[in-house]
Amino acid sequence: MALPAMAALILAAALPAQAGATRGGNSACYVTGGNALEICRSADEAEGVYAVPPPCRFVHDVQILRLKDTGPPGPLQVIYRAEPPRQASRPGARRGEEACPGDLRAADPAVGGAVRIGRQIETLATILPPTDPRFWSEGLQGAGPARAEPPRRRSRASRQARREARRAAREAGQGDKSQEKMTFRAQAPAPEDDPSGNAMMVAGRDWAGDPYYAILATATEPSGEGRRRVLVQARTYDFQGLDLRVEADPGTEWRPFGAPPAEERGRRRGRGRPAAMRPAPVLDETGKPIVGNCAAPGLEARGLTGSISVVDRVYHYFYTDVVPSDCDAPRAKRRMALYMRTSRDPLAERTWSPPVTLIESLPAETEMRVAKARGMDRWAVAYSCSRPVTVSGGPVADICLHYTADLSPGSITALTLYSEPVAAGHSTAYLGLRSGGDALGRFTRDGFGWMTDRYGNLDTPAIYPDKGGFLTWLDRRAPRIDGSDASSLYGRPVYWATWTVRPRAAAP
Repeated sequence: MALPAMAALILAAALPAQAGATRGGNSACYVTGGNALEICRSADEAEGVYAVPPPCRFVHDVQILRLKDTGPPGPLQVIYRAEPPRQASRPGARRGEEACPGDLRAADPAVGGAVRIGRQIETLATILPPTDPRFWSEGLQGAGPARAEPPRRRSRASRQARREARRAAREAGQGDKSQEKMTFRAQAPAPEDDPSGNAMMVAGRDWAGDPYYAILATATEPSGEGRRRVLVQARTYDFQGLDLRVEADPGTEWRPFGAPPAEERGRRRGRGRPAAMRPAPVLDETGKPIVGNCAAPGLEARGLTGSISVVDRVYHYFYTDVVPSDCDAPRAKRRMALYMRTSRDPLAERTWSPPVTLIESLPAETEMRVAKARGMDRWAVAYSCSRPVTVSGGPVADICLHYTADLSPGSITALTLYSEPVAAGHSTAYLGLRSGGDALGRFTRDGFGWMTDRYGNLDTPAIYPDKGGFLTWLDRRAPRIDGSDASSLYGRPVYWATWTVRPRAAAP
């Protein structure tokens, strides 16, 4: 697996950046921060390619974390959701024959995904570093090793996908040899998604001597006839080993991921396989598990995806979830809401407050990230949106951004995020991202994340000291490294961009 990963990194550094394509025209600004700030879109805003994973991997929801110390394990650590580790190739296969199959898909809602973590040096902050899976579905669901949907070698589906991609290229008038390998159908034939959501990392109470970093990750669990999101908890102090909070008798306990239960540790070989440890759901201060509002069939489970930000030694967990009254509505009509919970210690039990609703009736599938703004006593609120124009391929996906007037929760509620009708998801506060897309100019901005300090508040790479922040996102329409269209998740590139925020000039 090392060679494909290295090849991807080299390609990421060498790709001509579609990232640098200009939109044309002069820069345009919009007002935010209670009319005190402005964010300007310009053709020279820094953007680039962050990762081009091989066809057997995916990168989703990246958080880049700046640690307190510049030496190992710092200065930066990267955490993101990825594919679950696959089982070894079948016996007798030639070396490398199935090392990286090209037609993997995320089509099983029970598979889940892995949390990968890796150290990064400052000078390469805009390129995904080598990472290792730290925990995955076996621990999240207690259902045995996870594996992606196994492809057949030289599968008929893979050949058919390539033929259809070439035919779409010819129909679009792009059928020359230089374009034959481009992807024109971004969506795979069957629904495909990462069903596990995201992972959020933040320093523990280091001001009180706590050496651990907390990881809150979303998983899915069976619920009725569908699946439901659930929040689970892990910790690490060296970014190598990782402890998972698991169910015990009585209560819960921290246990190294992959370790057998205590009663199984002395069991002799041949007396049965140890049961997989089952992670304990995070409980709020009332003793209720923190789970998604709705159970949903297949890959439709949503909720709990968000971010954690520490302000005045209080941990703020912001996340979106489906409005409870819309649980039975069609997927495209399930409105979302933004919630907030707070805690004084993310590693202790029963410390999170009940949810407070900050914004109701957001468009379906809305994702949001909230963090304390860099160098300001304001919240920065990033959210999925579409530009207020529609082209022949449909709405133009983007990431929108607003700053609040202050750090009160009410300042988030006061924001106007979308134009009417809200369900359409259009907004004039879009960043104007240029990177990615297919040959027909269609984009997605999925699984976005950003760079933070160890407390989850906005930060930037040292090479961009004057920027307001550093974003990453997955584009499911951008071409894969192998030119195929086998998956809209596996092998799709991840991009990065910065933005500029400044005080609004006083009116003459």
